[in-house]
Amino acid sequence: MNHFGSHRPTAARGGFIAFAALSGAVSVIAGAFAAHGLNADTQATEIGWLRTGSLYEALHALAMLGVAALAGIDRLNAKCAVASQWLFLTGSILFPAALYGLVLHGPRLLGAVAPIGGTAFILGWLTLSAGALLRRDS
Repeated sequence: MNHFGSHRPTAARGGFIAFAALSGAVSVIAGAFAAHGLNADTQATEIGWLRTGSLYEALHALAMLGVAALAGIDRLNAKCAVASQWLFLTGSILFPAALYGLVLHGPRLLGAVAPIGGTAFILGWLTLSAGALLRRDS
């Protein structure tokens, strides 16, 4: 239930905020591992993957918090805001996880998952834009 007594999902729900916070923490851990846990001379590719995954994860953790804040003050179309949150969440799982998995010597097939997460990120930003344009002024 949101604070108005409705059972419909909202983009400002605590679950999205909690996921964004955890995602932010994971991005710092991945970045620290890239900086301190790998050999720059022999693992430059892996360091690049970690840095890219960490950057995108951190940016989208902040994006999720921004959507929650904007939705909380009714600056976005509610359906678009929720869709944007789900797309950012999906991208935040698939894109960095695929890169982190490659660093940990997971199957090369993980490389094919990253573009799906990237597409979710792009669709999330487009949906967020639509949410701002479709918001009804009170």
